[in-house]
Amino acid sequence: MPFAVYVLGLAVFAQGTSEFMLSGLLSGIAGDLDVSLGAAGLLTSAFALGMVVGAPLTALAGRTWPRRRALLFFLGVFVAVHVVGALTSSYGVLLATRVAGALANAGFWAVALVTALAMVPPHQRARATAVVVGGVTVACVVGVPAGAALGELWGWRSAFWAVALVSVPAAIALLVAVPGGRSDDAPGVSARSELRTLGRPRLLLTLLVMALVQGATFCTFSYLEPLVTEVTGFGAGWVPVVLALFGVGSFAGVTLAGRMADSRPEAVIGLGMTALAVGWGALALAAAHPVAALALVLLQGALAFGTGTTLITRVFHLAPDAPTMAGSFATAAFNVGAAVGPWLGGLALGAGLGFRAPVWVSALLMCLALAGAGALAASSGAVRRNLTARRRPAPER
Repeated sequence: MPFAVYVLGLAVFAQGTSEFMLSGLLSGIAGDLDVSLGAAGLLTSAFALGMVVGAPLTALAGRTWPRRRALLFFLGVFVAVHVVGALTSSYGVLLATRVAGALANAGFWAVALVTALAMVPPHQRARATAVVVGGVTVACVVGVPAGAALGELWGWRSAFWAVALVSVPAAIALLVAVPGGRSDDAPGVSARSELRTLGRPRLLLTLLVMALVQGATFCTFSYLEPLVTEVTGFGAGWVPVVLALFGVGSFAGVTLAGRMADSRPEAVIGLGMTALAVGWGALALAAAHPVAALALVLLQGALAFGTGTTLITRVFHLAPDAPTMAGSFATAAFNVGAAVGPWLGGLALGAGLGFRAPVWVSALLMCLALAGAGALAASSGAVRRNLTARRRPAPER
């Protein structure tokens, strides 16, 4: 695996830390900037919205740039807005930096994915995707708890400074390791043609399935704290351990899927999604049993990110003539799920359905994802049958 692919994973680690770290910093931000907790929480929503909207827009704007230039530009903007965020005393400015940081993060993700795939042979594409996505899982295990610890010791601004500082060596390594080259692999293809490519039904259905899988993942992940304290019976001190356990499982799942998905992607997706649907239901039923709950949190983290990584690879497989835009749509689908899942889980909690309700919502979302995957498999079978019929010689008269 080229060193540059691991450098991309390092940059994604820094950006993933920024995306998720605010959950442990909201009280400090609200107190320092004299705003409500709800207003501080909008900083997370602003980042998610920026990722969803920004992924296709930034990819469209930078599709003809050299890859290295695009990556350095997006990472440079990301560092700059975190420096501004660490220095500002204005809530409005901080909110704007979160949106700008999300736009830069979305653009980086889109180019980073296609860059990683372009640097490896076809039989290593899933593994390269896993290394890049693995940066997010490491952020969940290490970056987010470290950001919370820094916020507790030296205030929330220190976490912003840390994200900016971690990004600097990544930028230097990108400058050295990533070759210069176009951000798209089809320089004669217009933006309109790329967008037409992304309107293919099978690709859109794959993106929908991907969003549902991520929605199920983040629906439960966002409400693990009340589940483990109110249902499982763990004390508050166990919450970081449980979150880290989910992150460890995620990292293991990404790593394992990267080694398996290149040869048998359909099997990884089909079995992974089925196991996820069963696993969320099992967690909802067994949440009161500590050992079972911990084991299922670890397992579900592995299944969720392993399956999600393989789905990203399938998006590129279905849009080989629009790689950068395909990466941007995969990024948007990931973040649609990350935004909608917690919202649905919150509605279930607000309706008084209990602390297990978000987990049941995750199981329901996975059932919908399985239905979409079934439709996708049926359409793939129909395509293969049509191709076979076309290749079959006409009967002699």
